[in-house]
Amino acid sequence: MNHYAKALEELESKTADITEKTALVGLDGFVDKLVTPVAERRGPGDNFDPIHTISAFAERIGAAAGKSTNIELSPKVEKLGGNGPIMANALLSHGLNVRYIGALGHPTVHPVFEEFANRTNAISITDPGITHAAEFDDGKIMLGTMASLEQVTYQQIIEVMGEGAFFELISKSDLQAWVNWTMLPHMTAFFSSLLDKVLPNVNTLEPRQIFFDLADPSKRSKGDIRRVLELIQRFQSFGDVTLGLNFAEALQIDSVLFEKSPIEPEQFALQKQAERIRNELDVGCVVIHPTDSAACATHNEVTWVAGPYCEKPKTTTGAGDHFNAGFMTARLAGLSPKSCLTIATATSGFYVRQGKSPTIQDIDSFIRTWND
Repeated sequence: MNHYAKALEELESKTADITEKTALVGLDGFVDKLVTPVAERRGPGDNFDPIHTISAFAERIGAAAGKSTNIELSPKVEKLGGNGPIMANALLSHGLNVRYIGALGHPTVHPVFEEFANRTNAISITDPGITHAAEFDDGKIMLGTMASLEQVTYQQIIEVMGEGAFFELISKSDLQAWVNWTMLPHMTAFFSSLLDKVLPNVNTLEPRQIFFDLADPSKRSKGDIRRVLELIQRFQSFGDVTLGLNFAEALQIDSVLFEKSPIEPEQFALQKQAERIRNELDVGCVVIHPTDSAACATHNEVTWVAGPYCEKPKTTTGAGDHFNAGFMTARLAGLSPKSCLTIATATSGFYVRQGKSPTIQDIDSFIRTWND
């Protein structure tokens, strides 16, 4: 039996279990304004040639040094954004019961989050950040305004919802997903509060899954990253920890953990990198997902799968969050590591092609078609 068939068999046997699980996701929130940088405009509306690649965009900016320039950003859509809301939406589509805490607008929820907030019975603690996401054929550039996210703190959560309600929410969550550490300046302190004040005093569900996505920590210092990794290690005492990394994040975390002996890019092997990061942190799982494949390492297994790479995606913003949602849905349901990777790559593969979050049935159909 190949790994596609095995993933489908495991998923079918666990679909009913998924709908009984509860996920708690937080803590960010962004209004995403997806835009296309214009190379040459020929008329109104969509009558223009886009800047297709990041390198061409960089050349355009570089040519303006000492001169200044104007680059038009043609709007495509305005939608809910942030790693947390996008991942939570994907978990909802998979059939999980989802609660959300984060920056969705306060005291009034921002219009782009209204439906989402209703579906997740969300606790909104401050206003969202704003992101202009410039999408190119070879990636995206995210330009963010996020002063309001300085209000995302443990104290603010307790003030808005009350200590008892927060403790109860934590105690009843089969999955906790804490994402976008990079953009939230007080999230390290929030983790410390969870470890010292909350988790020792709530019931421990078996098995509780705890997921972390640092979300491109390139702007954070090595000291900050070391500190948060130390805290993530401590969460393993209260559940089964998974650290999710994209390719660039894996290289950066590797360089922080193994400063004296980093893996050179030409020696890079995805499974080896996942295994040595997991071994160093001693957590339940480390998963690494480039755009064309994915690997994960657990206590008992190291594995890899190729992904359904898409040369002309409908959207790329949120692909990693959908991968994370697929992986953690499968992990929460108890699927094998290779099946978790297969479900995760199918989730992101469907999303970048269709521009919407897949249901479990969509994932099943996508894997069967992809494997034809």
